[in-house]
Amino acid sequence: MKQTEAAKRLKKLREEINRHNYLYHVLDRPEISDGALDSLKNELVHIEQEFPKLITPDSPSQRVSGKSLEKFDKVHHSSPMISLYDAFSEADMQAWEERNIKMLAKQKNAGTKIKYYAELKMDGLALSLVYKQGVLWRAATRGDGRIGENVTANIKTISSIPLRLRVPTSNELKKIGIDEVKVKNILKTVENGELELRGEVIMTEAMLKKLNQMYAKIGKAQLANARNAAAGSVRQLDPSITAERQLDFYVYGIASDFKLGLHHLEHDLASLLGFKILDKNAVCQNLQEMISFHHSWEKRRQELPFECDGVVAVVDQIDIWKELGVVGKGPRYMMAYKFAAEQGTTIIKDVIWQIGRTGVLTPTAKLDPVRVKGVVISNATLHNLDEIRRLDVRIGDTVIIERAGDVIPKIILVLPKLRDGSQKIIKPPKHCPMCGSVVVQKPDEVAIRCVNRNCYAVNLRRLIHWSSKNALDIPGLGPKIIEQLIQANLISDPADLYTLKKDDLLLLDRFAEKSVTNLISSIAEHQHIILDRFIYALGINHIGEESARNLALILPEWAKKQRRKLSTPKDVGLICSQLTTNDLESLADIGEVVSKSIYEWFKDYRHIGFLKHLTEVGVTLEVPKQPKVIVGSLQGRSFVLTGSLNQLTRDEAHTIIRERGGNVHKAVSKKTDYVVAGSEAGSKRALAEKLGVAIIDEKTFLKMIT
Repeated sequence: MKQTEAAKRLKKLREEINRHNYLYHVLDRPEISDGALDSLKNELVHIEQEFPKLITPDSPSQRVSGKSLEKFDKVHHSSPMISLYDAFSEADMQAWEERNIKMLAKQKNAGTKIKYYAELKMDGLALSLVYKQGVLWRAATRGDGRIGENVTANIKTISSIPLRLRVPTSNELKKIGIDEVKVKNILKTVENGELELRGEVIMTEAMLKKLNQMYAKIGKAQLANARNAAAGSVRQLDPSITAERQLDFYVYGIASDFKLGLHHLEHDLASLLGFKILDKNAVCQNLQEMISFHHSWEKRRQELPFECDGVVAVVDQIDIWKELGVVGKGPRYMMAYKFAAEQGTTIIKDVIWQIGRTGVLTPTAKLDPVRVKGVVISNATLHNLDEIRRLDVRIGDTVIIERAGDVIPKIILVLPKLRDGSQKIIKPPKHCPMCGSVVVQKPDEVAIRCVNRNCYAVNLRRLIHWSSKNALDIPGLGPKIIEQLIQANLISDPADLYTLKKDDLLLLDRFAEKSVTNLISSIAEHQHIILDRFIYALGINHIGEESARNLALILPEWAKKQRRKLSTPKDVGLICSQLTTNDLESLADIGEVVSKSIYEWFKDYRHIGFLKHLTEVGVTLEVPKQPKVIVGSLQGRSFVLTGSLNQLTRDEAHTIIRERGGNVHKAVSKKTDYVVAGSEAGSKRALAEKLGVAIIDEKTFLKMIT
């Protein structure tokens, strides 16, 4: 940047910063977040440091202001350590409460007054602690919610985690509101039974700062943020490193069921057992008190010694948790009410258009690198032309970005007052940036597409799909190898793979005799293909594994009707080209959109030529055997599976259903008999609830099939 450009930029920055300072401090109606304003100030200071002669007296910058382990053993949690759903506004919270009230009314609990326990949401690592006869027996990370890692040796270095539980007196327990019978049960469990508590391991901001100062002096890599530092510290194989980090731990719940009735009593009990709890948490008599608690701490979160990204609203009455239940990944009786996402400002340097497997072009903004919550962000998606127009974003604009859900960088606002006239309007390309072909936008679509079926980028992704795990699963034929073969003009479509010669490959970089022999052998072993995998590998738009399987199961019947063979790709083309959309719509999981996609694919002369080419190079097909039906309880019933199962893989469950005469579908409809919901079941479960379809868990499903 030249000094004249710097002077113009500084003038704009000072005006914008002063304007936002006035809005925030005088009028109390800020337009942007503190993080975004700080990011503008950081840019101002950076330029002034580079051009100190440009600093003015009125610039905002001048305002005074144990033994190492080889690995961790796996641990199965006694009950899942579930995730929480997020809310970002008062409206989200009100909608959540309304859903719960309706749910309780269905359970004949209409009129129940819901109370809440407001917990500051610590940004650390969730942990399960199990005590046996009062002594710490095991500590485990959350992991995937069902299976975590045994980190007991490391956890023993955290001073706030007692190695032996404190035994409270009967009077202490009664004082917090626990009755005589429950007091006896608690004391018995603490001294002679098994007790599980759950909480959060954190690193304070002060400790993070202290460690980074120390690491800077010795030339050691610094820690990005307190959350990652806490998680990384717990998972160190050397416990002495964990001890060095001086972590802290707060309990947020007791997994052992003492039937306390009220959730806040779990916190009070944990305190009597010798654990830290957050004394800033509070019982709220209604949702409005809960929302006020959130707003209060959102403004004061800098007072906290640790990172806090929101408030967890917990229905205080444990007795109604079961009635509210769990949906998808999390419980209905808890909601994480998040603080405003951390944001930063940066400048859009350019916009590039990336091409997907179906030819869709997606705009991606290239940014001046900016650190947001410990992560350096250089790219952000702009989604499509509609989003670009909605934001009125231009190349050269200063924009506010945030990491939605702490993961995806997103441009949320443009600061037009920082424009200096050099900004450029973002125009969609008229030609594909990879192949130069014309791009088009259909009247009913937002997306723009490359129309060239031989486009390099489209072909690359098509070939990668052909050899992917769920298609042909060809070992040794990864994306980098495929790209190298395309660039060497050795392949242009999947049929060319079966014509590769040893001498051609030996001329390429990093191809030795053994690797060439292995690759050619691997491809040859996948020249005879099971029909459903073949159909999926074709990459027909909207065709997933289940639809491919359903089509493969019916093709032999259609082949018989047409008096055709079904042993080569050419046969498939001849059979399918005679089908109507009505024929296709009669199949399970295939509706109007999918049937149209299949119909058009097999009517395309280029695809017919491709199937003929595959046949000419020796590709043959194996018709899958019809599932052997075991006469049983599932005859004629339809199932949809969602979420993760513990005891069966998805394919195993599908096979079992078909063997017992049932049908498997991928979409939920009124005709669905059962939705089998595993852990982290999502939108399919929600739709099933809306349609009144029976929802069963894995345990119930296993009983049905046995």
